[in-house]
Amino acid sequence: MMGLTVGGWGWWVAGLVFLILEMVLPSFFFMWLATAAAVTGILVWLLPGLSFLWQVIIFSVLAVATLLLGQAYSKKWVTEKTDHPQLNKRGECYVGRVFTLYQAIENGQGKIKVDDTLWKVHGEDCGQGTKVRVIAVSGTVLDVEPIA
Repeated sequence: MMGLTVGGWGWWVAGLVFLILEMVLPSFFFMWLATAAAVTGILVWLLPGLSFLWQVIIFSVLAVATLLLGQAYSKKWVTEKTDHPQLNKRGECYVGRVFTLYQAIENGQGKIKVDDTLWKVHGEDCGQGTKVRVIAVSGTVLDVEPIA
């Protein structure tokens, strides 16, 4: 029985498919698999007697290596530095600010009004109109403490 063989062109086609997937699904993931497939294709072209099992092993090792290198690259170079680090984290912008309770905190739950938006708050029970300071954010709920 003959073993399954794939020439270098098969790996290059796989690499092209991965590149197309990267363009269709911009994930910064398939690009590294395409690189691994292209390098595997070059190795198969240089070593034509390489069995399919070894080709898969080489591709797997290269895929893991390129994914790890790509992740390290993206953390170091692609992550943008900004002068507004809390731009898309609205709740974090309110930490330290003082607001008036819109709805009394009962059983640890209440609401404050920030501009035209109502925010759920969690904290010590206190009446409507009490001044509270935002001390932390838990998802979309602001943790508050009353101001003495």
